[in-house]
Amino acid sequence: MIRLSLVVLSALIFNQSYAQTTQSPKEYLGYTLGTRFTNHFKIIDYVEQVAETNENVTLVSYGETYEHRPLMVAIISSKENMAQLEEIRKSNLQRAGMEEGSPTKNIPIVWLSYNVHGNEASSSEAMMQTLYTLANKQNKDVQEWLENTVVILDPCINPDGRDRYVNWYNQTLGVQANPNLDSREHHELWPGGRQNHYVFDLNRDWAWQTQKESEQRIALYNKWLPHVHVDYHEQYVENPYYFAPAAKPYHNVITAWQGEFQRLIGENHAKYFDDNGWLYFTKESFDLLYPSYGDTYPTFNGAIGMTYEQAGHSRGGLEALLQNGDTLKLTDRVAHHYTTGISTVEVASKNASKLISEFESFYNTPVKNKYKSYVITEKNEQKIETLITLLDKQKITYGKVNADKKVEGFNFSTGVEASTTVHKGNLVVSVNQPKGVLVSVLFEPNTVVKDSVTYDITAWSLPYSLGFSAIASTTDVSSSAWQSIPFTKNTLTSAKVYAFVWEGTSTQEVALVGSLQSKGINVRVADEPFSTKSKSYQRGSFLVLKADNKHLKGYEKLVIEEGNNKTISIAQVPTGFSVQGKDFGSSSMRLLERPEVAVIGGDGVSPTAFGEVWYYFDQVMNYQVAIIRTEYLSHMDVWDYDVLVFPNGYYSTIDEGKRKELKRWVSDGGKLILLENAIRSFVDTDQFGLVTSYEDEEEDDEEDPSQEVYANRERKGIEEHIPGAIYKTKMDNTHPLGFGYDNQYFTLKRSSKKYLLLENGWNVTVLPSGKPVAGFAGHKTRKELNNTLVFGVEKIGSGSVVYFVDDPLFRAFWQSGFKVFANAVFLLP
Repeated sequence: MIRLSLVVLSALIFNQSYAQTTQSPKEYLGYTLGTRFTNHFKIIDYVEQVAETNENVTLVSYGETYEHRPLMVAIISSKENMAQLEEIRKSNLQRAGMEEGSPTKNIPIVWLSYNVHGNEASSSEAMMQTLYTLANKQNKDVQEWLENTVVILDPCINPDGRDRYVNWYNQTLGVQANPNLDSREHHELWPGGRQNHYVFDLNRDWAWQTQKESEQRIALYNKWLPHVHVDYHEQYVENPYYFAPAAKPYHNVITAWQGEFQRLIGENHAKYFDDNGWLYFTKESFDLLYPSYGDTYPTFNGAIGMTYEQAGHSRGGLEALLQNGDTLKLTDRVAHHYTTGISTVEVASKNASKLISEFESFYNTPVKNKYKSYVITEKNEQKIETLITLLDKQKITYGKVNADKKVEGFNFSTGVEASTTVHKGNLVVSVNQPKGVLVSVLFEPNTVVKDSVTYDITAWSLPYSLGFSAIASTTDVSSSAWQSIPFTKNTLTSAKVYAFVWEGTSTQEVALVGSLQSKGINVRVADEPFSTKSKSYQRGSFLVLKADNKHLKGYEKLVIEEGNNKTISIAQVPTGFSVQGKDFGSSSMRLLERPEVAVIGGDGVSPTAFGEVWYYFDQVMNYQVAIIRTEYLSHMDVWDYDVLVFPNGYYSTIDEGKRKELKRWVSDGGKLILLENAIRSFVDTDQFGLVTSYEDEEEDDEEDPSQEVYANRERKGIEEHIPGAIYKTKMDNTHPLGFGYDNQYFTLKRSSKKYLLLENGWNVTVLPSGKPVAGFAGHKTRKELNNTLVFGVEKIGSGSVVYFVDDPLFRAFWQSGFKVFANAVFLLP
């Protein structure tokens, strides 16, 4: 057993030379690890050097980032295992039931993921030393571990964010590092390097895979399904090191073994940390509930998923002066992460047979869940395709219902248990499959939260987040293989087309409007329902009229081409006379203008909230917008834009003078869109009509403060807290903001902030009850939220202000809100 004493550890990191042909990190880079930050390209160069000089190391490329940096993993094991690597991989998938056949190899797989948050930069430095140690053929202990273990190292999950941080830090650095935390090198500029290119937190994206880094990585992850996964992080400079066991709550699908192995890992780490006198803590702060973390997602896929947190973060720099007078150095941070990495491999190797048997048991034990299958009763084909795309990414299987039948279960739309008829051809997802645990976690109507003090949102069920109707059946609904109906391409059937018409129930159908407008084609939206001879159309449907586009020769071909590009069926109507409803020449068929849109970002704006909006326009809508920094607000001419979007944030630059200016701009026809806390800069003012809802000062159930106990202060604080719960709202789908929706909408509420209904405006989405349909909400919030605003529109002169109290774009996985945001930008008069 390796005893990682402080002296030996120092020798390991700084002085070892394992093989003449393999250079140590210091030899290759020209400096000692931890004395400077290493750019991503140099990290990759080093990994490639180790692979080129070691037959027991191989590299697998799995993609690139948005900024075109390479993504890869290094795989290392014994010479014998490397020769049978593909057989080991397939055996593991066979053991999980993900491939046919019987496993022939019993080798556990450990996957170490580094630097998911770019400005938590010590772990990729530690990775280089970890790889070097594992590749050392002279180290008998390590080589013995690798005889029965395969180790996969992802050097840097988030290269774009890492380089953003490292480049910034290196630019601020003087001749020597300044440990004074007031110094500028400890205060990263907005938006910081934590997130990826689109400012998304990749550690919240494992399950949803909205970002290309996540999608590419997890495609490779699912080809291996490791038994142990570690996600490396950093926390604030004063915090001791954190490692497993995790804090409660645990999701109820987590097995006893998964909890027990966390304890084994923790005890082994503690032994090394005790020897060196390093501070650490366990069983606090970092729980195992939300399914899209780098610890929980692997856990719900059969692994022992763990987070390791080192002090440092963006404020750590190369050196940081602590309150106790010590200096936290990057060399310390590297040493700590290196130690837990080697310790993890050690424990996995010594428990290899148990890891294999328990992994197999995880995949072969029936899921203990009230609901056995989920039947998707949704009729919107684009929503179904969105779900199928996500299921395919997860390697979750699905089928179609064989025949009409009645099932007992939970109706997501009504929120009640009842008997419901499901129909032949409905999509069905069963928990009786290898990925059954993951199915249960992602679809469950209401997650069991055993401890309400949790780190993230407490509800995420796919029918709510993606906005489709479904039944959670208490029986396993029989099904056959799903066969997707291929999209039938639009073809120009006649030269005598009076109008092209398509529905407006999905985001992509609105995106088609923008695509056509960019080519000079005029598009109208129907404010009232109408019917042609062949079909009925709801409010929010779109029309391209011949009368509007005589200026553009060949516009018909462009409409067909763009519709096919977005797989949207477009009807060709020969007449403007409606069978029912308004004719095509009616004023209710409103001509849409292509808006000039500006999105505000910069100091005070939540980086991830800004990223959601930027990603939405850039990747979802393919619509170019101007990005305006907050410090430029006082200089910009707002009259150059039709729409201003203020993402969640605190806008210190918005004073009374700026509010008056924006009100004049709105009165002249501008559209102001405010999300979450951006509302606070405009609420309760003379210029705008939204008013905060304050609780009554006198409450019948007021508690006696003399009975409060200090030890309960954390739980006392969550009585008015909503970490993330789902609520059923009323939606006015006759208003343009509600076009394409039913008369209800499920919102994800992450704040107890509440606003009164607008007196002079449209309360399009209203929360009738403060009781959530899923997730935890502090008991004091429930009564206070009754009959409060969720989404509203205030009309001012020729323009409007749109208030989004809740985030309709949350992490880009809350796709049920995509359409309402599109309506706000493109469809409001």
